[in-house]
Amino acid sequence: MFKVFRGFVFLLLSCIGIAHAADTGWLVSPQNDHARIRFQAERDHNRIIGLLSVELQPGWKTYWRSPGEGGVAPKISWPSGVKDDWYWPVPSRFDISGMTTQGYHNRVAIPIVLTGAQADALEGTLTLSTCSNVCLLTDYTLHLDLSIPAPEGFRAAFEQAMRSIPDDSGVSSNLTAWFSDGNLMITGTTEGEWVTPGIYFDPLEGDILPGEPVIKHSGNQLNVSVPVTDEWGDKPASLEGKAVSFVLTNGDNAQQTVINVGAKPAESGEQGPSAGVGKMLAFALLGGLILNLMPCVLPVMGMKLSGVLQAGSDQRKIRLRFLATSAGILTSFALLAAMVTALKLAGASLGWGIQFQNPWFIGLMVAVTFLFALNLFGAFEVLLPSSATGQLATAGGTGITGSFCEGVFATLLATPCSAPFLGTAVAFALAAPLHLLWLIFLMLGVGMSLPWLFVALIPKTAGWLPKPGRWMSALKVILGLMMLASSLWLTTLLGLHLGEAVSHVMMLILTVVAIAAYGITGQKTSPLFWCVVIALSVFAGYQLRGAIIPSPATAQRNDAQTIPWQPLSEEAIRAALAQGKRVFVDISADWCVTCKVNEHRVLNQPDLIAALRQEDVVALRGDWSRPSALIADFLEKRNRYAIPFNQVYGPGLPEGEILSPLLDKNTLMTTLNNAKG
Repeated sequence: MFKVFRGFVFLLLSCIGIAHAADTGWLVSPQNDHARIRFQAERDHNRIIGLLSVELQPGWKTYWRSPGEGGVAPKISWPSGVKDDWYWPVPSRFDISGMTTQGYHNRVAIPIVLTGAQADALEGTLTLSTCSNVCLLTDYTLHLDLSIPAPEGFRAAFEQAMRSIPDDSGVSSNLTAWFSDGNLMITGTTEGEWVTPGIYFDPLEGDILPGEPVIKHSGNQLNVSVPVTDEWGDKPASLEGKAVSFVLTNGDNAQQTVINVGAKPAESGEQGPSAGVGKMLAFALLGGLILNLMPCVLPVMGMKLSGVLQAGSDQRKIRLRFLATSAGILTSFALLAAMVTALKLAGASLGWGIQFQNPWFIGLMVAVTFLFALNLFGAFEVLLPSSATGQLATAGGTGITGSFCEGVFATLLATPCSAPFLGTAVAFALAAPLHLLWLIFLMLGVGMSLPWLFVALIPKTAGWLPKPGRWMSALKVILGLMMLASSLWLTTLLGLHLGEAVSHVMMLILTVVAIAAYGITGQKTSPLFWCVVIALSVFAGYQLRGAIIPSPATAQRNDAQTIPWQPLSEEAIRAALAQGKRVFVDISADWCVTCKVNEHRVLNQPDLIAALRQEDVVALRGDWSRPSALIADFLEKRNRYAIPFNQVYGPGLPEGEILSPLLDKNTLMTTLNNAKG
């Protein structure tokens, strides 16, 4: 009776299609305790459906079907005649040892369909690559017995994993690809808006590897630029006609796409890096205009004011001087564009204000600003031979050539400042073709020249200024002190290259020489002059003492009042995100005036320091005071070339959110809270 019942049950199960199954259970290799794997399977008519589950410890990753610049994709070796088709979930992008790779962290379930397996007993070997600071290649032996009853919930788990596989539609039906200047360009639109889009590439035909893409989106428009190289690291001559395969994501939706690379659009002004040219020109104009309000440029503005007062009511002279200043500004921006063009063609690092990383340039600016200060103190005729007096006096602003030099000088002093709109315009220019780069830089020059051009076009506006009088002598001294302060600030930048003690000695020497120069001229000194000079001398002496003998208060500073900065790197960001932490990125430099303003107004505030000291927050800082390929590459990947640069990551902001160059405490606190997810 029992045999009859068992036969009946077997017949019933066969009729309703219940399948046999196999389950390896969780496997851990003695050579790799950072990962464990499990393979479950079930017969489904003439095929076997399987589910490979991989669980990784925090900080460890494995790879997608296309690992990227490094790594090995998972692979199972089956007996002869057995074929498998892998269905890959959407990966993540991360960096290991400076290489961009694609894969998974924490946990991933990969559906696999096998054909050609006839027997119930099936064996295979899974080769899995896992990486953290080191990489391990581990083999796992899979023993599958399809006669074992199916594990409960397997079918539901398999179907759930299949639902996470990218479809061939649902994100964008309007995608175009072309090749330009070593970059693969992809544009597309979507219904609605793009929300944190992502793109993950397979290798192109001919073993051409895509690098890390730069993704820009606005509304329903998407623009992707990704550098491509061959196996030797060289840029291909052309990609036209080649098929490109990638997964495109928009929020929770993902789409597998294969398109052919076409010819470069005849009018690329509305696509790729040239998108929104009109908007960027407006940003450049506003950014250049705002530069006139930066503390770097104000001393030169004061000198020009002094020149206007000396010119009196001579409208022709006023017009010529302001036109000459505008010409100096435009010429300087043209020279900057030429320098950036040369660096770009040579493949060097690009950035706004990077000339202040060069000690020779800083030294030249110290000398020029100090000579301007002495000239305003009226010291040239005493300190210099008569043959040089005329030339230097002209350079100080008493003629057309001097006004031109003032424009050049103002532009050089403006480059450490990243004003609102300026960073966006510069980033666009440095990533754009050369003709657009020149157009943006010249528009920056036009924007900075606007106040000067306004006075040149309407010289009567100079009449709004007070009439010349004794007060002009006091103003000249004040302008000289402003220029001397600029020279001393530039001297502090030499401390990175010569040592703080040397730079502070130079500050004392410059201050003493300025006092002596002013005294030798026999001019009547005002109490304001001596107050400012004494303050500068005390400051320089205090800084020198601090450089030689550390202050006990500084040595005993309470750590709870500081931000626990860690070195900036892509790996540090990925590791923090893998642990579910938030990340605050700050890139600054000693020569960046806006960076110092951000530190004083925002980053040094107690409540923000407390927010950045929370256990789930990692604060990463990059110092660009000196040349750094790591920081230059970091900024370039985010299509940024100017500092200050601040970005916030977290479970709620996995792709990161870039903040305005001028930090706002409330905005930063809100973004940090949003990053929690």
